[in-house]
Amino acid sequence: MAAAAALEAVAPTGNLWGLVHDFVMGQQEGPADQVAAGTADGAARLPRGGRQEGAASAQTLSGKGESTCIINSTSRYSEVKSGSYTVLQVVEALGSSLENPEPRTRARGIQLLSQVLLQCHSLLLEKEVVHLILFYENRLKDHHLVIPSVLQGLRALSLCVSLPPGLAVSVLKAIFQEVHVQSLPQVDRHTVYSIITNFMRTREEELKSLGADFTFGFIQVMDGEKDPRNLLVAFHIVHDLISRDYSLGPFVEELFEVTSCYFPIDFTPPPNDPHGIQREDLILSLRAVLASTPRFAEFLLPLLIEKVDSEILSAKLDSLQTLNACCAVYGQKELKDFLPSLWASIRREVFQTASERVEAEGLAALHSLTACLSRSVLRADAEDLLDSFLSNILQDCRHHLCEPDMKLVWPSAKLLQAAAGASARACDHITSNVLPLLLEQFHKHSQSNQRRTILEMILGFLKLQQKWSYEDKDERPLSDFKDQLCSLVFMALTDPNTQLQLVGIRTLTVLGAQPDLLSSGDLELAVGHLYRLSFLEEDSQSCRVAALEASGTLATVYPVAFSRHLVPKLAEELCIGESDLARGDGPTKCSRHLCCLQALSAVSTHPSIVKETLPLLLQHLCQMNKGNMAAGPSEIIAICQSLQQVAEKCQLDPESCWYFHQTAIPCLLALAVQASMPEEHSVLRKVLLEDEVLAAMVSVISTATTHLSPDLAAQSVAHIVPLFLDGNISFLPENSFPCRFQPFQDGSSGQRRLVALLMAFVCSLPRNVEIPQLNQLMRELLELSCCHSCPFSSTAAAKCFAGLLNKHPAGQQLDEFLQLALDKVEAGLGSGRCRSQAFTLLLWVTKALLLRYHPLSSCLTEQLMGLLSDPELGPAAADGFSLLMSDCTDVLTRAGHAEVRIMFRQRFFTDNVPALVQGFHAAPQDVKPNYLKGLSHVLNRLPKPVLLPELPTLLSLLLEALSCPDSVVQLSTLSCLQPLLLEAPQVMSLHVDTLVTKFLNLSSSPSMAVRIAALQCMHALTRLPTPVLLPYKPQVIRALAKPLDDKKRLVRKEAVSARGEWFLLGSPGS
Repeated sequence: MAAAAALEAVAPTGNLWGLVHDFVMGQQEGPADQVAAGTADGAARLPRGGRQEGAASAQTLSGKGESTCIINSTSRYSEVKSGSYTVLQVVEALGSSLENPEPRTRARGIQLLSQVLLQCHSLLLEKEVVHLILFYENRLKDHHLVIPSVLQGLRALSLCVSLPPGLAVSVLKAIFQEVHVQSLPQVDRHTVYSIITNFMRTREEELKSLGADFTFGFIQVMDGEKDPRNLLVAFHIVHDLISRDYSLGPFVEELFEVTSCYFPIDFTPPPNDPHGIQREDLILSLRAVLASTPRFAEFLLPLLIEKVDSEILSAKLDSLQTLNACCAVYGQKELKDFLPSLWASIRREVFQTASERVEAEGLAALHSLTACLSRSVLRADAEDLLDSFLSNILQDCRHHLCEPDMKLVWPSAKLLQAAAGASARACDHITSNVLPLLLEQFHKHSQSNQRRTILEMILGFLKLQQKWSYEDKDERPLSDFKDQLCSLVFMALTDPNTQLQLVGIRTLTVLGAQPDLLSSGDLELAVGHLYRLSFLEEDSQSCRVAALEASGTLATVYPVAFSRHLVPKLAEELCIGESDLARGDGPTKCSRHLCCLQALSAVSTHPSIVKETLPLLLQHLCQMNKGNMAAGPSEIIAICQSLQQVAEKCQLDPESCWYFHQTAIPCLLALAVQASMPEEHSVLRKVLLEDEVLAAMVSVISTATTHLSPDLAAQSVAHIVPLFLDGNISFLPENSFPCRFQPFQDGSSGQRRLVALLMAFVCSLPRNVEIPQLNQLMRELLELSCCHSCPFSSTAAAKCFAGLLNKHPAGQQLDEFLQLALDKVEAGLGSGRCRSQAFTLLLWVTKALLLRYHPLSSCLTEQLMGLLSDPELGPAAADGFSLLMSDCTDVLTRAGHAEVRIMFRQRFFTDNVPALVQGFHAAPQDVKPNYLKGLSHVLNRLPKPVLLPELPTLLSLLLEALSCPDSVVQLSTLSCLQPLLLEAPQVMSLHVDTLVTKFLNLSSSPSMAVRIAALQCMHALTRLPTPVLLPYKPQVIRALAKPLDDKKRLVRKEAVSARGEWFLLGSPGS
């Protein structure tokens, strides 16, 4: 109790004395920073005051008189507010506990003072800091129980802005001299690292004045550290020592040893580690240290070679990755003595490893080594290490390239290509040595598989040449081999082996990408081969697709050659196709016709070629509208698809885009208007107005419109909208029609169908393009949308109205359009003839508003939900939820500049699914399927991360939906459940009995799509916990025997896959 008596003698009266007494005596068990909080707050709130207090307390703090005035300046805090204290009062309250002969009492006193300083270090004055540091430095010589609290105080003082010059050095010297850091607990060692980090951040120049002594001191501090939390900080300190040019003096090797002893990192974080330190964090921190200076090279490189040659996979990977990082800072000087050993280790790993990751890291390391040797600046008399290094690689790898059937041919090629890809010098050196050998081997081997392997290796080296540019044509390494390469490629293109042809096409594409490499004769031959390959039969589909892709790529580089040698051949082929169609020839001729159309669109990658191919395609389409050709919808759709592909390619070039638009759109509209005339009796009249043909034309027009600039779009809209509203046909080619074009004013059903083309145009315009006669247009669309005589026209009008509504800016006019639409819907739903059309209008208007978060969308959705109980429209209303949640392809698309807000599906789910569930429970039995179908459509298109939290409450409804007789509901629900089985197995396992029963029942559904989806779900069920599934294993295996004999191959395939997984369930290793 002597300590308590001493405290009572000198401590101030009041609550502070009680708090300090309880803490120092151990009666207050709360953390010291909580005890200190009031002190800090009070210190922060106090103004300057008198200095009459504290002289006695200065002697108490100093212990031996070193700090005679440490608290004098602290007394600037005056008039303590209720419940707050100053640092002075804390020291006075501590009193003799700071000098108490009992170490634990001294430690508790210093602990409290240190926590006070941590709270209010920013308020300390320079004079206070000086005396506090002297006090704490003196206490570093105290008993080991006191040291942790002293270090906490020094950490607080290291954060002081008012720290005088020289004291940082003094503190660190004292720590280095007086404290054996590695004997301290982890938290106290971390405190030391924090002190060093703070001083390095704020007192860099002072610490550098210590020279190598600071480095040596830190080495002593870090030596033997084992805790990963401390190692992360220590590695950061070492990296700063090197990167900020601290003096390492004669301690380079010691600094390397104290860090490299942890290489490679072997650390597995404990489960539920609250600190979150991962092995990768330590690996990257240590790698940053080891690869930070060339001065470590003589010590590090032997270590890396040793670890690469070890049997531990992680050590190999870490070593190769570290070598890769080191090459960024090393030069030839550092690598010179180790190059043979490094190459031997990398070669062995690539040749012999069973790990693709090790092979990839080995190749990356070789690439970095070669790049490092390539960028080093050489003296005139210095040895060129790059040449000797590459010569060693060639010596060890070249002979394997002569054995295309052996397993080392590809590792050797990869090594050579990794080195060649590092620099232009390396690429030239290796290519000039390897290409002659490979060309010779190609001719020496006659088997197609061997030639394919050799050609693939040649292709790899040719691709590397594309990385480097050569100003002088004669300097290009490929120039000397051009003729041989072309001859080899043409041999491959004429080989009957499909795989060799594919590699030949890819090689031709790469050769053609080399500027000015191919002569005009080579290009003519290449174009001829591509033309021939573009018309291959169905069994060579992959070659035909590759040839079309190559034609498009090379046409951008050599447009003249393709215009001169390919386009005329394709034009001639089109004429032959027209003749064949007129004669009604068989499917083979039709197949060539389709290939010709695809080739024309594929080659249209250059503006000059587009100006030749587009008129050809349009002329071909016009020719089919004349005479007595037997052209069906498929031929017209094929032409439209080619036109759309050309339009997509033109989007990259504004000039080509406008050329396509002003050339193709009037022609398509003219053909469609001609076909829609009542007196027109052309063979193609019915064909051009069929739903699928109009849908294909819609795709062409929308693709050609989306990328127009606002100015050009405004020019076009000024012609097209009057065409439909006023019948103004002046801008159409061949515009002499037998009667007026009036799709909205009592026009024929054929004319009304062309509103789909108007929709494609106006709904693809940029939002800032003003549409003329908009008010009239919207009213006409609204009237047509409820016309019961032509469902196609009314749907197109409703979609067009919705597309324009979505883009229209908020304001009075938008409100007027919405009111007109609501009145039209209400009137239509009340009448018998137009109910279906009014519902369609309601659906599209709801989607238009839903996408832009318009407030009225919620009211319209409620109206839509109300129709679920309608005897006539209920099933259609349920399917309508699928449309609301899906992405459209023709209107209301982001590509068409519609206003589509992010996460509209999530918002719709949150706002409406509770009402759907409530409506399901309240609905009569005959209406429940409609609610289930609507709910299934919503959940099926909802992002799964949104659905998972709600799964427990909705799963029972989904399971009930599986019992619905509607195959659409079944398929939608199965599509929703399959990913949930993979992502939420714990929740799904609670219903495993129901799931197994229903999935097995649906595997015998009349619908093939439902059978396939049910079997896929049976397969996904195996991801649930095995103990839950094992009781059902015999039943499932017996039941899945039946779909093995299904008449559809795709069903049998899924049954085999699912049954196999159930057979393996519970077996070892499954």
